[in-house]
Amino acid sequence: MILESIIIAVYSIALLLIFMYALAQLNLLFNYLSARKHHKNAPTFDFSKEEEIPYVTIQLPVYNELYVMQRLLDNISEIDYPKKKLEIQVLDDSTDESFEETANHIKQLRKTGLDIQHVTRKNREGFKAGALKEGLKTAKGEYIAIFDADFLPKKNWLKNTIPYFKDPEIGVVQTRWGHLNRDYSILTRVQAFALDAHFTLEQVGRNSKGHFINFNGTAGVWRKACILDAGNWEGDTLTEDLDLSYRAQLKNWKFKYLEEVETPAELPVVISAARSQQFRWNKGGAENFQKMAWRVFKSRDISLKTKLHSFLHLLNSTMFLNILIVAILSIPMLYIKNEYEHLKLYFYVMSFFVISTLIFFICYWFTYKSIYGGGFKHFLKYTAMFFTFFSIAMGFSLHNSIAVLEGHFGKKSEFIRTPKFNIGALKDGWKGNKYLTKNISPNVIIEGILMLYFAFGMYSAFVVGDQGGDFGLFPFHLMLFLGFGFVFFKSLTSKA
Repeated sequence: MILESIIIAVYSIALLLIFMYALAQLNLLFNYLSARKHHKNAPTFDFSKEEEIPYVTIQLPVYNELYVMQRLLDNISEIDYPKKKLEIQVLDDSTDESFEETANHIKQLRKTGLDIQHVTRKNREGFKAGALKEGLKTAKGEYIAIFDADFLPKKNWLKNTIPYFKDPEIGVVQTRWGHLNRDYSILTRVQAFALDAHFTLEQVGRNSKGHFINFNGTAGVWRKACILDAGNWEGDTLTEDLDLSYRAQLKNWKFKYLEEVETPAELPVVISAARSQQFRWNKGGAENFQKMAWRVFKSRDISLKTKLHSFLHLLNSTMFLNILIVAILSIPMLYIKNEYEHLKLYFYVMSFFVISTLIFFICYWFTYKSIYGGGFKHFLKYTAMFFTFFSIAMGFSLHNSIAVLEGHFGKKSEFIRTPKFNIGALKDGWKGNKYLTKNISPNVIIEGILMLYFAFGMYSAFVVGDQGGDFGLFPFHLMLFLGFGFVFFKSLTSKA
């Protein structure tokens, strides 16, 4: 009975943590809906008056971006902003042929009168954070706009963001990510679904009530003074954007999130690229919890509610670990439930946590509706998309849990860039991409074993109990089977 008691205790704690996170999401939904009712008009500059126009530096941190560099540079060169007040820094750490091509393209753009600099370093110390810090040394701008290589801001992007800095307390303006290739595949639709929830529900829900949010690494603008006041970029975590965001807000800088300003970007189309991105984001989140949680806790300048949302924000990636624990233990729990009659009341009480899924379902519906619109047809599409997303997210839970554990226990690793594709410009799609890894991770084999494990869970539903089976967990195990199956087979076929 000792083993059974341990399983029940761990399972219950994991369910409770998931439920707490769901309640926090529900609170963000209320904030989000309230914020949409009280939308304020955007501030403006008179761009005909040169003395009103602030100097801006656009930083483009790149590393071996052969397939997207020309598209990126051509797009940025079209930004509608007075050339006398605009500088572009290409922070290039590349080590392949893209470096020379970029240098030649920059020379051509300079001939048009554009102030564009090719900033290079002798090594990649600090990775992206190091490159941003290096560029900041010579940046002329009072404001620093940052774009990753796969982002394509619209021409009026700076004119839509810079006026918000009229408020001297604002240190960052962040915009919503759009998706150039949302409908390319199930994988891109699932990624877009998750990101849309973050960039509507979470960012608006937190920002509207003054809770801490994060600069998302790209498609945003920093006040240079804010970066320096917060201690500048640091490369000791894999999510330098989250790190600097929290340090800045602990210094009482305000962040402004603009849901209405969309910045299109390309989603990873191969699961190996999505895996590397997910690993970096989730490990970085755990690293930042270890780095920032105590600083948030002891701060006297922020409210208790903001502290609570900050802890859950920093622990966001740790939810994958809770999901994995609940998933693995759900099968022994099925047998325990049917073996010990006196525990049945407990299981009826614990089934209350099905409400967590219902909360997520409701929250994500509002984010989906804000982009696609309401109506019965959209609701049906949303329902199918929600359960597809939920299944595949659970299929990533092993991979992401390993990243989380490495982050919490302080294991260091390199900043692995996400391969960019520019699918429309490649004749053979993603298959010719030279940056894709060729090795299959041992974790993929474990994911295949977990797929079979949850198939056993579905079988167990038919054989446990005396009343012809117990199907309460069957839908959960089906979703886990499909999710791990998707991740396993996709990883094999795309060389994860």
